[in-house]
Amino acid sequence: MDLNLLRVLDALLQDNSVTRAAERLGTSPAAVSRTLARLRRAVGDPLLVRAGQGMVPTPRALELREEVGALLRGCDNVLRPGPGFDAARLQRTFTVQATDLLLVGLAANLTERIHAEAPQVDVVFLPEAVEGGPGLRQGWVDVELGVLGHLDPEIRTRQLARMTPVGIARQDHPLFDGPIDARRFAAADHIGISRLGKRLGPIDHALAELGLRRRTAIVVPSHTSAMMLVRDTDLVALSLADWLPGTVSAMGLRTFAVPLDLAPMDLGMAWHPRNSADPGHRWFREHLAAAVLAPTALGDAER
Repeated sequence: MDLNLLRVLDALLQDNSVTRAAERLGTSPAAVSRTLARLRRAVGDPLLVRAGQGMVPTPRALELREEVGALLRGCDNVLRPGPGFDAARLQRTFTVQATDLLLVGLAANLTERIHAEAPQVDVVFLPEAVEGGPGLRQGWVDVELGVLGHLDPEIRTRQLARMTPVGIARQDHPLFDGPIDARRFAAADHIGISRLGKRLGPIDHALAELGLRRRTAIVVPSHTSAMMLVRDTDLVALSLADWLPGTVSAMGLRTFAVPLDLAPMDLGMAWHPRNSADPGHRWFREHLAAAVLAPTALGDAER
């Protein structure tokens, strides 16, 4: 039933008068009379009948009076803006899709930040899904974090940082015995990082423009496994400039500038518009962005 019919019925049952109900609703008596006729047909009862100069409710109308009022109060509560947001009382789990390299750099900082304000909030990190996955649209991913691409057209995004790819190798790697130019870089054995098993990427295209080619000796699905292999072999891999400097040093690794003209990578977050105005989701996104941009994760170069 049209909600407006209930509002007219409520006014009629409160005032027992078409004229006064029209005044209450800010409309004309004729309009209220037409609506009363519709209500009578819908309910199968006259609802209000003449009694001298006025009108009185039927027994059915008296039965409906409290019920209609309660229904309208419930509708008004549904349509009223929600209560003020209180992070301390928030009980919720947020799901973030991100690469393991980003996860390692921000998870501890993010947890500390959110638990300081909302001790009952939990975070679940998921690995990157197949490109173009429907997680945001279907609602099983709250935020996608990383180099964004192949997103559904309605998805909202926010750029967080522009990061430079760098090479990474063990500290005593022979590559560090002299200047690292494109030829020496291409001559080293490389680790490819691809969750889909891809062997070629921007590095290979840039080398091809110089008439060079590298050997990708192994392809792994994660940056963590690549760093472990780099630590124990003469292989080299790619990482992000100024990301996790303490971890890189503690593992006995060293980064170096890639001697190629590579475009920087834009790191951002994405979410579905159903969550844009949600205060809890907005609060979480702000803390996630702050954790990504924190000096402990991103380094002094990204402050």
